[in-house]
Amino acid sequence: MKFIKSVFAEMKAVTWPTAKQTRRDTFTVIMTSIIFAIYFAAVDWVINMIFQAFLY
Repeated sequence: MKFIKSVFAEMKAVTWPTAKQTRRDTFTVIMTSIIFAIYFAAVDWVINMIFQAFLY
């Protein structure tokens, strides 16, 4: 029971982000993921083209 009380006390002490902060951070994560996906796809394509040039 002590553990549960301490969990609730800690949850009350947490500073929760606002809706605006959450939207901004979510947008940042999504955009960063898209940028990295494009980058790695481009690198993969270039490496694939190099290997195909040598193998065929």
